[in-house]
Amino acid sequence: MNILFTCVGRRVELVQCFKAAASELNIDLNVIGADSVLDAPALYFCDKKVQVPKIKENNYISELLRICKEEKVEALIPTIDTDLLTLSAHSICFDEIGTKVFISAEDKIKICRDKRLTAEYREGLGLSSPKTFDDAKSYNLGFPAFIKPLDGSSSISAYKLKSQTELDAFAQVVPDYIIQPCVEGTEYTVDAFCDYEGNPIYITPRIRLAVRSGEVLKTQIVQDQKIINEMKVLLADFRPVGAITVQLIRDAEGNDHYIEINPRYGGGAPLSIKAGANSPKALLRLVAGEKLSYEDGAAEDGAVYSRFDQAVKVK
Repeated sequence: MNILFTCVGRRVELVQCFKAAASELNIDLNVIGADSVLDAPALYFCDKKVQVPKIKENNYISELLRICKEEKVEALIPTIDTDLLTLSAHSICFDEIGTKVFISAEDKIKICRDKRLTAEYREGLGLSSPKTFDDAKSYNLGFPAFIKPLDGSSSISAYKLKSQTELDAFAQVVPDYIIQPCVEGTEYTVDAFCDYEGNPIYITPRIRLAVRSGEVLKTQIVQDQKIINEMKVLLADFRPVGAITVQLIRDAEGNDHYIEINPRYGGGAPLSIKAGANSPKALLRLVAGEKLSYEDGAAEDGAVYSRFDQAVKVK
C-alpha cells in the first residue's frame, strides 16, 4: 500500500504511528513524504521523499497528481491548514487516478478557514463559542481578550491583550483580524477520526496540560461524555473525512466554549493514537476496503503523555 503525506514538515511522530499501524496489520506500507524543502525532518522517516512546489504555486496540484499516478498512491493525507482548501477543491482529480484524499468537503473547509464563519457555524449547532468581533472600535466585552488573524493557525500572530491600548496597537499590525474575549478555564483538544461518509470511529478528548507555540507538550486523555456528545453533534453535520481536531475551553461553571475546528491531524494527534484511538490503523483498514464502526472509549482514560524534541541529520 502506498500513502502520501503532503507538507510533512515535522510530523515525524505521525509518520511513525502509520508505520507501526502497518506493521500490526501486516501491511507492506510505502510512506511517501512531500515537502517544498528537502531538509524537513519528517522526510527522513519516510520510505521516499519528494520535493514539490509551494502550495500557492500554480503547478502544486499537477505535481502531486503526477506523483500519485506514478507511485500508485492510494491515500493522500494533508497535515497543515493552508493545504486544505487547495486539496479539497481538486479532490475529484485525485479520485479519478485512484487516490483517496482524506479531506473534508470544500464548503466545510471554507468555514474553518474563516474564524468568523467558524464561530457562526458552531453557534448554529448549539455549541457555545466566544463572541467574535472584526473591528477594534466595536469590541466591548472587556479584557483580557485575544486578537488573531481571520485565517490563522498554530497561534501565529495571535496575542492576548490586557487593555484597550494594547488592542488598538495590535489592531494596526495583525492583518484581517478577529477579536474574542478570553475564556478562562481548562483547555481541551478533541482528536476525532471519521470514515469516508463522515461517521465517527474515534472521539478522544484530552486536556492540554502544557503548550508551546500552540502545540501541546503534555496532555491527559479524559473520556468526558459531555464533550463526546457535543462532538457527535458537530460531526453529524460537518461529516469530516479522516482526521479532525477541535479545541474548546471549559469554564469554572462547566460550560464548554468551542474555539477552533481544524479538519486535519493536529500536532498532538499521536498522543491519542498511542493511547489506543489508533486512527492510522483505521485509515489503512478503510483503504483496504474494510467497514468500521464507532469504538467508544478506545483511548486509555487518564493516560498522560509528555512530548520531547529530537534531531535528525539531513545533510
